[in-house]
Amino acid sequence: MLKKVIATRYVLPLREGGSLPGLVEADDLGMYVVKFIGAGQGRKTLVAEVITGELGRALGLPVPELALVEFDAVIGRGEPDQEVQELLKASGGLNLGMDFLPGSLGFDPLTFDVEPAFAGRVLWFDALTGNVDRSWRNPNMLLWHGRPYLIDHGATLIFHHSWANADRFVARAYDASDHVLSGAAPDVAAADAALAPLVDEDLLRGVVGLVPDEWLVDEPGFASAEEVREAYVKHLRARVADRVWLPEVAS
Repeated sequence: MLKKVIATRYVLPLREGGSLPGLVEADDLGMYVVKFIGAGQGRKTLVAEVITGELGRALGLPVPELALVEFDAVIGRGEPDQEVQELLKASGGLNLGMDFLPGSLGFDPLTFDVEPAFAGRVLWFDALTGNVDRSWRNPNMLLWHGRPYLIDHGATLIFHHSWANADRFVARAYDASDHVLSGAAPDVAAADAALAPLVDEDLLRGVVGLVPDEWLVDEPGFASAEEVREAYVKHLRARVADRVWLPEVAS
């Protein structure tokens, strides 16, 4: 299960992302970058963060620890920014936090060398999950203590925004031309050989099972949260079974 903490203090908004995440202190004395349930992107962004982030961790990729953050909207009363205050008011309940990495720097592919093996694994992982948001303009990677970390996976699993058409995404090719690590000679074939066998049904069920029921209930076309989980497992299992979505692998 994901660690669950209770927010005790809203520290400041982080305006780098469109979802307006915030830095929050919790009752375990930890600091978290929190994405809020009341943001415009809605709960599916949080679902994607959990499934993709924890899948990446299970595959050995460096993803900061995730936690469920219980947030009392009262905490936001003292926030002077009206936009932020409205967001906090709409986000009472369960939100998603990512461990704050103090002193981390934004990843710059021109100043930090990445080995082809690591680049291949990240590219393969992004292709599997359909990550459209790891470009050279917006790498969604941080450098912390000399090591790259993968963050912000809310723009993955875009098939879940239209379940009726989800099957069309199973074999959809991934365009890696704009990927931030495309210039690092990524060894995608080696990554495929190492990672594809790991993405089995048990792993997917375990990862999808980490998503709270309340983020899955009332999904149109599904009778229960468990049915939604089954749909995620089915889609990702089908995608990894026939890997035509990345030219380097298909060839």
